Amino acid sequence: MNAMLSPGPQSRTRCPPARVFPGLGVGRFDPSAGTSPSIVQGCGEERDDLAPLAVVVDADKASRDALAVRLGAAGLDIAAFPSVTALLDAGLPERPACYILDARQPGGLEFQTYLRARGLKRSVVYQTRHGDLATGISAMKAGAVDFLLKPVSEEALLEAIAAGIALDRKRREIERIANQNLQRVARLTPREWQVMGAVAFGKLNKQIAFDLGISEITVKIHRSNLKRKLRARSVGELVRLWEMLPVHLRKFKTEGGLET
Repeated sequence: MNAMLSPGPQSRTRCPPARVFPGLGVGRFDPSAGTSPSIVQGCGEERDDLAPLAVVVDADKASRDALAVRLGAAGLDIAAFPSVTALLDAGLPERPACYILDARQPGGLEFQTYLRARGLKRSVVYQTRHGDLATGISAMKAGAVDFLLKPVSEEALLEAIAAGIALDRKRREIERIANQNLQRVARLTPREWQVMGAVAFGKLNKQIAFDLGISEITVKIHRSNLKRKLRARSVGELVRLWEMLPVHLRKFKTEGGLET
């Protein structure tokens, strides 16, 4: 079991006051209360915006509250919702997260379709009492981390959530680097864009100069500016950065109109 999610001494300590999570509400889970809160902060160390979040979506209040208790005791912050609609109305959290949904509730399986249609990638774990092989295969092909049949053992559930959070952390890091690269290439002049594209396609300075109708010295100056603005230490780093850019940006034109 992943140590980050394993129940430990912290599950037996008194939880600190609840923290506010903007856009999602706030609350401390209280089994005696009439309603469950949107957010439950897990017991344990001080939380920050990068602490993992388990987003529970289940129409059955008893199941939702029971799962909140289990995951909170394992040290996770919890966001609990009675429906996919309620989750989407609150907004997807901007922190490492794994979404745990009941596959048979309205909008459960369609949640992945909603994400994919908007170019969003999130870690989703499904659990259900009435699953079938075809539904499970469909959910996994659509990108689900796991498809679990109830009753689910705590170990299996925590392992699935840990895998989902690990994937989401990786996704966030890739997106952070991509956004950083986009900010850097936005500083390039149109000519520097052209030179960068030509370098990425393996063209020599002499070829670039001929294509663009400029001198080789000017090409060298542009290449030097590229390395400085993009903080690239080598041609290899320039090429890797180019390949990480969206496809529509990986196009450049010479002054003659030739597109490569």
